[in-house]
Amino acid sequence: MQTRTLGKDGPRVSAIGLGCMGMSAFYGAHDDNESRSTLHYALDRGINFLDTSDMYGPHTNERLVGSAIKGRRDNVFLATKFGIQLDANDPHLRHVNGRPEYVHASCDASLKRLGVDCIDLYYQHRIDANVPVEETVGAMAELVTAGKVRYLGLCEASAPTLERAHKVHPITALQSEYSLWTRDPENAVLAACKRLGIGFVPYSPLGRGFLTGAINKPEDFDADDFRRDNPRFQGDNFARNLYLVEQIKAMARDKGCSPAQLALAWVLAQGEYLVPIPGTRRINNLEENIAALNVTLTNSELASIDAAFPLGAASGTRYQESVMHLLAI
Repeated sequence: MQTRTLGKDGPRVSAIGLGCMGMSAFYGAHDDNESRSTLHYALDRGINFLDTSDMYGPHTNERLVGSAIKGRRDNVFLATKFGIQLDANDPHLRHVNGRPEYVHASCDASLKRLGVDCIDLYYQHRIDANVPVEETVGAMAELVTAGKVRYLGLCEASAPTLERAHKVHPITALQSEYSLWTRDPENAVLAACKRLGIGFVPYSPLGRGFLTGAINKPEDFDADDFRRDNPRFQGDNFARNLYLVEQIKAMARDKGCSPAQLALAWVLAQGEYLVPIPGTRRINNLEENIAALNVTLTNSELASIDAAFPLGAASGTRYQESVMHLLAI
């Protein structure tokens, strides 16, 4: 397995990680036994960077990951998150909590669910606009001092917020959505990460599965799949975005790889400080993603892909309006 350094002086991790969210939430029906087998297979193939969160389920994904890594803790670089609370009455609403006391309580609860005594990378899942990031990161730093956490991270933070946080305690990684159809981090965030020596962890590098070419109509989703309510997967937006995917398919055919491998190879080519975490609960998809590490794109091919997928190419916002306000604070 190829490896990359997460941050300037951070740990060496597998060049791609495994996003575990879909094993427990948001993407329709799931099978814990299948997911556990996929997690074991990932570890066997050298993927050691596993990503979860307390809000996936909520809580059930941490328990699933914890059960899968039992007895194999030394082979895992374990990342989890805190800060997003789901609204009990409306599943589309999110509340963000960055208060110091909540930081400590959330960490203790995650450690228990995961069945570990230390979290390798602990992220603030979203920035709390009502709590200065310095206070939240200060509390997170106390977890490092206490030996409960090794490294700190932020998710979906703006470049100015990232810089403020980094002054309180070194931030090892910033996790944000990044793919051919979500290139927002290129506005300022990627430059900030590179300047500060912070690793960048793209989630949904395959466009929530859309860039794989396997989704052809909204009916392909289960009734409880959150993508049914996602603007990019609805109406005219779906049709316009399907046209973008057709271009990926054509380029992949020319390259002799799958659309998913082309999309993932493009993300990997954006810099050695990027470590994408494509999510899947199926072994065959995982194997396909791993093979993307062997796809090398030429400068000419990268230029062609960039021309087909400029910033803002995707049609529709990446979340519902009720969630968009939580991004890039």
